[in-house]
Amino acid sequence: MMNVEFMMQYTTYFLMAVGVLAFLVSAIVQAIKELPGLQRVPTSVVALAVSLILCPLAVVIACQYLKLVVTWYYVFASFIAAFIVYLVATGGWERVAKLWERAKYRNK
Repeated sequence: MMNVEFMMQYTTYFLMAVGVLAFLVSAIVQAIKELPGLQRVPTSVVALAVSLILCPLAVVIACQYLKLVVTWYYVFASFIAAFIVYLVATGGWERVAKLWERAKYRNK
């Protein structure tokens, strides 16, 4: 059974990972968006593609580092996290915070 302290610790790790991956996605997109084949492609599409490649790669690297077995649900979760990383990389924290405010429970 997980207590609140562990949940807060894992939430902090997740937010840290999202921030680092969003920075990496932004830096990679800025570096490659002027390549000859990518000039006509919208920047947001390039950012999504980079995020969908980088997040599963980060999960595999983390599993290797932590000596964990890579399972299908880790990879699946990394693709879901890739969309969050994409949102943060392209729209910033404000868009994610706005979505959180709309979705969170309000006591009436």
